[in-house]
Parts: sequence; structure tokens; C-alpha cells
Amino acid sequence: MKAVVYKDNKLPITDANSLYETILPKPQPGRHDLLVRVAAIAVNPVDTKVRRNAAVTEPRVLGWDAAGIVEAVGEDVSLFKPGDEVYYAGSLMRAGSYAEYALVDERIAGRKPASLSMAEAAALPLTSLTAWELLFDRLEVDEGNNDVLLIIGAGGGVGSILTQFAASLTNLTIVGTCSRPETSEWVKSLGAHHIIDHTQPFAPQLNELGISRVRYVASLTHTDKHYHQIVEVMAPQGRLAVIDDPETLDAIPLKTKSISLHWELMFTRSMFTTPDMQSQHHILTDLSELIDKKIIRTTLGEHFGTITAENIRRAHAVIESGKAKGKIALAGF
Repeated sequence: MKAVVYKDNKLPITDANSLYETILPKPQPGRHDLLVRVAAIAVNPVDTKVRRNAAVTEPRVLGWDAAGIVEAVGEDVSLFKPGDEVYYAGSLMRAGSYAEYALVDERIAGRKPASLSMAEAAALPLTSLTAWELLFDRLEVDEGNNDVLLIIGAGGGVGSILTQFAASLTNLTIVGTCSRPETSEWVKSLGAHHIIDHTQPFAPQLNELGISRVRYVASLTHTDKHYHQIVEVMAPQGRLAVIDDPETLDAIPLKTKSISLHWELMFTRSMFTTPDMQSQHHILTDLSELIDKKIIRTTLGEHFGTITAENIRRAHAVIESGKAKGKIALAGF
């Protein structure tokens, strides 16, 4: 099968050998696996991070967000059958989706929303699973909660879905941080009640909104830069959830207010085959229903054509520049 791979993690994305096309054996499904003919993929920041930081001895297929059609199933598969349309974010422990075919454990795949194209569906799983787990599993927000949620980096991929989940499925007052007018308008359109500028001090802006303390904070980017301000504006016994990669994070400042710190990585369940791994299948199933009912919308921003080494290098370059607008998707080979 055709695949786009990397081998030398030291090469800049401008180098043609940083990602290149090759031929690999077609994978065979294990007991719980779906063999998926990949119809579309989405490129995420994690793709670029792995390419730059993970040394390999053999060519590695990156990419985890995907949508496609089940071609074959493992002997213990019960949730899907050949011909089903699925979408998923996959596992860091396995080959990715920059290929004609990919394997995914049925327990972390969902039925593709019927109302979306393959590209629109491929843009959803990774960010949606992250946002859902952060809001409901880590922060443990319930539907009737009427506290304040501060989303730092609300205009990004995870923030765009998290804002929609919080607006549609909870009673939280949502404050999103943005720094550009177009991003602010985007976040407001997704359901945020208020916008503050993360390049300015948080506390005075929140006070102007009549918000003295924040119960929940989702820090999606630059946590180390905003950390002391986060602690300052949080309520005693508040909850802080983090998804980015600060070089270090000192938990001591959280002690006085008894603030709890929660990490969210949507790959944890698949990496460790946790007993509740199948919850990701249920989340994606619920998300499909929300999409088809027009309650949640896809965050697909740009379509970069078909899967080629050149097009994926171009997508990586845009993501590394920090100028991506919504998710970048590509159609299958």
C-alpha cells in the first residue's frame, strides 16, 4: 500500500525527505481491529511534534485523525462490520493514517456522522475526544453546573469544540481568551458568553465582566506563560485542566486554594488499554448524533487535496507556523 512516512526526525519540514512516499505491506487486523480504507485524514499539532521529537529506526507512518470505510474486521469485533463508515483518532502506539489502509481498535472508533463528508468527519475525533474528556472526565462538570469556565486558547482546535460542548451540554458561563478580532468573533459564534484578551492581565478583564473568581479553567496553550494569572483568578477548590506541554509546572502555588490539577491526553486510554477504553467509542457515537442534529459543527478549516508527501509537508508547515485556521484535512490516496 502507499504511505507517507518519516525516518529522520532532525530534518526541517522544508526538506523533501522530512516526509516522503513509500510502499508498505497492507496491515492485517488483530482480534479487536478494524482494517480501514482511509478516505480522509486531518493533520494535528501532535503529528508535527512526533515527527520532530521521536527518533525511529524504520520509516514511521504518522497521522491519527481519520475517516474511512471498514474493509475487514478481527475475530472478536462486534461493533462494526465491513462496509461501515467510521471515524477515529487512533493510538500513538500504532502506525498512523497517512496511508491507503490503517488499523484501529474498534473500541476507540465511532460511526461517521451521516451528515458530514469524510473530510469534515476526519477533522473531529482527536480534538473532540480531548475536549469531551477534559470537560466531563477530568473537570467532572455536570449538566446542571452554573459556574464559570475559562478557556485559554478558545479559538484553537480543541477550544473550538470545547466551547461548543460547554455551550450546548452544560449551564456554565463560558469565558474564552483570544487576541484577534476574527478569532473572538469565531469563539462567540460557537457559544462563548464573554471574550477576554490573553495578551492582557486576566483579573481586571474578568472583574469588568462581574466575575470575581473562576471555578473551572481549561488551559489549552501557553500554560507556563499564564500560570500565575490562572492561579490568581481561580476560586478556592477550583479545578484546572491542562493539555499542552509546559517545560515544567510547579504545583505548589495551587496548595493555598486547594486547586486540583488535571492532565488530559486522549491517547492515554489506547496507550494503556484501560478498562474504560471503549468510552471513546461511546463519545464518538454521541458526537455523531450531536453533529447530525446540528447541535455541534465540524471545525474543518482548509482542505489540502489528496494525501501526498508534498501536501502533508505543506500542512505540517502551516501548523508549525501557528497560522492554521481550523483543522486541515486531506482526501485519501
